[in-house]
Amino acid sequence: KVPFFTISGSDFVEMFVGVGASRVRDMFEQAKKHAPCIIFIDEIDAVGRHRGAGLGGGHDEREQTLNQLLVEMDGFEGNEGVIVIAATNRPDVLDPALLRPGRFDRQVVVPLPDVRGREHILKVHMRKVPLADDVNPSIIARGTPGFSGADLANLVNEAALFAARGNNKTVTMEDFERAKDKIMMGAERKSMIMKDDEKKLTAYHEAGHAIVGRLVPDHDPVYKVSIIPRGRALGVTMFLPEEDRYSYSRTHLESQISSLFGGRIAEQLIFGEDKVTTGASNDIERATDIARNMVTRWGLSDRMGPLAYAEEEGEVFLGKSMAKTKSVSDETAHMIDSEIRGIIDRNYERAERILKENLEKLHLMADALMKYETIDSEQIDAIMEGREPGPPKGWTDSGPSSPSDSGGGKKEEKAAKPTAEAKPDLTDPASQH
Repeated sequence: KVPFFTISGSDFVEMFVGVGASRVRDMFEQAKKHAPCIIFIDEIDAVGRHRGAGLGGGHDEREQTLNQLLVEMDGFEGNEGVIVIAATNRPDVLDPALLRPGRFDRQVVVPLPDVRGREHILKVHMRKVPLADDVNPSIIARGTPGFSGADLANLVNEAALFAARGNNKTVTMEDFERAKDKIMMGAERKSMIMKDDEKKLTAYHEAGHAIVGRLVPDHDPVYKVSIIPRGRALGVTMFLPEEDRYSYSRTHLESQISSLFGGRIAEQLIFGEDKVTTGASNDIERATDIARNMVTRWGLSDRMGPLAYAEEEGEVFLGKSMAKTKSVSDETAHMIDSEIRGIIDRNYERAERILKENLEKLHLMADALMKYETIDSEQIDAIMEGREPGPPKGWTDSGPSSPSDSGGGKKEEKAAKPTAEAKPDLTDPASQH
């Protein structure tokens, strides 16, 4: 066992000039007295940020602190027996000198856990709560792709809260499903009362997403469709990946674009061009981002070829140049726009063709949503086979006995307002929205 010193990156810098560098010196002096020992600096990006280009003027106290840290870690004076460990979730903004050999030699990336990792994390957090016999951590782990360790801890806490509200002594699988819904789709807005015509339009919108997503190739299975308002969305279509995805094929990306347009096309086919709403604004934004990335970043355009056309996005005060240089000519930019338009048009037409060929199923699914508000994979299977869907689990004539639907991997939602959209993550074609 050795002494373990902890400090936050923001603890170094204060209002007085020189305090940060002085604290670095004091910390290493204390560490050398107690050597061998470990120093842990949390959120090191607060003090180890990339030294800028001097555009701001004046004196930057953070730079002086960083310089002192660099000297202490690998300067003329030895610091044998002192191990320095640091943590950050912004490695892209760290100064390169901090990451050179002799300072932080080893970088350990902590990615999101895979299905086995999620199962083990769930088991750790589940020790704290009394579980019912039907709770299966492996099933929950398979249904939570993309969840971090903190998300899984929150899932267990939310499930315990649902059980407590129901005066239950144990946490059941149903509580976990409801907790997953709340985390992935947002809390139900029970106070929001939708008019029947708006509810009907939302039902057709979500049914359009589900049917196109079900019939295009290499698409994640449709797991649940709901027209219960949640968060900022009036309705949600959930897709549950069968396994963790680490890369995406061209077929999968184009299928995703088609399913994103399914909602808008369903509105157009049923209610007419004049009745199309702003609810598809987030779908259009996501589809355009995927198509643009296919052409400019991922080399998935036959005409443009495997070249990167996306401009580098660097922060000017992180030592980047203020001058912007055009990486593509006007003619190439026009060709890129043309290719993006081609991908969008091709998949829009495919989604329109699928819905026109399956109008009866569209009506059937919308009617089921109007009646039950939420349908799961069993009802969706029945509708796609042309059968009348039965009631979902826990359904009574007065409504669902408990507002539980299950979350999944991706979701496509009809937004309440175009201004309430969250910007999608351009680096991940399957980011949630």
